[in-house]
Amino acid sequence: MKTSKISGFYKLSRKERLGFVKTFAGLTDEEIRILNESTVDFSIVDRMIENAVGVMSVPLGVAVNFLINGKDYLIPMAVEETSVIAAASNAAKIARVKGGFKTNSTEPVMIGQIQLVNHKNPEEAKKIILENKEKILEMANEKDPMLVKFGGGAKDINVRILDDGMVVTHLLVDVRDAMGANAVNTMCEAVAPFIEKITGGKVYLRILSNLAVHRLSRATAVFSKDVIGEDVVDGIMQAYLFAKSDPYRCATHNKGIMNGVDAVVIASGNDFRAVESGAHSYASMNGYSPLTKYEKNENGDLVGSIELPTPVGLIGGATKVHPTAKICVKILG
Repeated sequence: MKTSKISGFYKLSRKERLGFVKTFAGLTDEEIRILNESTVDFSIVDRMIENAVGVMSVPLGVAVNFLINGKDYLIPMAVEETSVIAAASNAAKIARVKGGFKTNSTEPVMIGQIQLVNHKNPEEAKKIILENKEKILEMANEKDPMLVKFGGGAKDINVRILDDGMVVTHLLVDVRDAMGANAVNTMCEAVAPFIEKITGGKVYLRILSNLAVHRLSRATAVFSKDVIGEDVVDGIMQAYLFAKSDPYRCATHNKGIMNGVDAVVIASGNDFRAVESGAHSYASMNGYSPLTKYEKNENGDLVGSIELPTPVGLIGGATKVHPTAKICVKILG
């Protein structure tokens, strides 16, 4: 049985590390060649962005020792900051003692927002929109029959009235394995004229929200006091309480979390800016707070947990185009 538990991985040569990753993830010789080259053909870059002039490489490594829901993983991480991958690997090694990480996630539902203004009676506008829910969902789903075929599509709406009387319709779209921005934005564009027509108001923005409160990922792990020591348990608890009580500390606390999250998001070719903005917005919904929580269990062990929005995908975008990103997704399994 393959395992990600390996001591002294950093001591191996690059060739030996690549050999281990190749065997673990079942990479081909061509995929190893791409990783060895450490660059991207300019013709690909020129299709990805405008006015391209070159490529700025970011170091790519793998975090080892990860046991997640009983299965071993290598975690590709693209990051320029030292110690991030080492810290992740060490934490995973300690977590293995008590069974590793336990994770779960909600359905991949993204929010599209349609902003309605210039309506004299916002409550009436809200009522009209909700009365036409089925028609709105039908119009939205007509724009992406393939997504609907695979079990996704527009599933529901809700309507919010903001303090200034602005009426905002939330279109809730199950985007399946995509990040979903293109599908959601297309659906919002499609239903906006209808919302204008039935309400008599004026629609301005019709766009995806990166605060993906319906698309959450959660993880928890237990860190044995016998491994890390009771003083370390108490120290981490005090650091957590500091972050919980002080936004100045909390900003740095959450930055440390995003060091690891962003590195995986970048490696997989996803939009780290979307994930970053969503995470910090989520942390701010009831006053800025830590994305992680820590507590002691009955044995005095440290229990850590995290919950945050994860608007990421496995299809489309750079994940589909960037050769290294495709390899990183394969490494993730």
